[in-house]
Amino acid sequence: MPMTITEKILANASGKKSVSPGELVDANIDVIMCHDVTTPPAISMLKEHGIDRVFDPNKIVVTPDHFQPAKDIKSAELHKRLDAWAKEKGLKYYYKLGRAGVCHALLPEQGHIRPGEVIVGGDSHTCTYGAFAAFSTGIGSTDLAAAIATGRLWFRVPESIKFVLNGSLPRGVYSKDVILEAIRIIGVDGALYRAMEFVGTALKNMSMEARMTITNMAIEAGGKNGIIGYDEATKEYLDKHLRDLKDYRVFSSDPDAAYVQTIEIDCSKLEPMVAFPHLPSNGKKIGECAGIEMHQAYIGSCTNGRIEDMRVAARIIKGRQLAIRTIIVPATPLIWKQCKDEGLFETFYDAGCVIAAPTCGACLGGFMGILAEGERCISTTNRNFVGRMGHPKSEVYLASPATAAASAIEGVLADPRKYL
Repeated sequence: MPMTITEKILANASGKKSVSPGELVDANIDVIMCHDVTTPPAISMLKEHGIDRVFDPNKIVVTPDHFQPAKDIKSAELHKRLDAWAKEKGLKYYYKLGRAGVCHALLPEQGHIRPGEVIVGGDSHTCTYGAFAAFSTGIGSTDLAAAIATGRLWFRVPESIKFVLNGSLPRGVYSKDVILEAIRIIGVDGALYRAMEFVGTALKNMSMEARMTITNMAIEAGGKNGIIGYDEATKEYLDKHLRDLKDYRVFSSDPDAAYVQTIEIDCSKLEPMVAFPHLPSNGKKIGECAGIEMHQAYIGSCTNGRIEDMRVAARIIKGRQLAIRTIIVPATPLIWKQCKDEGLFETFYDAGCVIAAPTCGACLGGFMGILAEGERCISTTNRNFVGRMGHPKSEVYLASPATAAASAIEGVLADPRKYL
């Protein structure tokens, strides 16, 4: 029976020879990601039911990131509970303050993501890890508690949509522009509980960092998971980053596998994109919207806070002064150190940027970049819902690090191509 890569991974994880869309499966979990917002409620649920165990202390990866460093007493209490639980259960991989980072950048960087595995996390953007030919999806605190205790979860096998990314990216166009265009085409619910599988020649020259940006935003189209097949770029990244369990199983879609829909995008014709408030699907070409006043630029997050993103932003900003407040947030301590060692911080400092420790804070309207009433922010994050980054009457515009950097220089939505 022909199957997609998503179907093959779920079949393998549930001990079946084959599965089909709509089928319910009970799957083994290979990795669980835990952070400071959704994990404490899961811990409470387990205690309330008298369950005092974790299924495998070597397969649970923990990091505070949403409110780290702690912004107030409540977030400090969350960190305290997370810290006590990780120590009590003897969890091998606990990245505490000083080594903590934005979870979806940290786990691949530290070698916890492998092809062919089933990965879950108490965060909707856990779909990021599908860039490594894995099945990865976000879950709520209740399912998180079940997974922590048993190492298993049931899933309904999703139908798959194939996105064929043809051509190559023009100057000034990045993977963020690709996924914003895909979401513009399909809408925020166009892939509801479906696997979004990305293939095509445009992927060939994309780094793993760029690919993670694409799969990270699958949830913004309603996708159950985003996934990209294994190739030499995947292997090269894993050879560098995997520390343990270097053996893994690679699955790929059969040529005659069934897809509920196929969408082709000619990437060579794309332009820098900006998603207008208040949906990620409100994508517009920069040529259609340049000149709209901005008050803040934010470059960071699990979508675009990696070293590649920092380098792109620094290349545009170097030697220039910024017109609006600009916040730079490297996603992990390692990325922070790379920025320092490569002189990127000097570029950002000279231009007038604020440089922060790794945190999710501003992305979800927590801290380190809250918007006031009427303010607009050009942001490299993944969501621009009402009140996402602050006041309900503020506005968030989603874009690539290049577009955000160009806009920070001019104080209005700006085309990055003039700076490249």
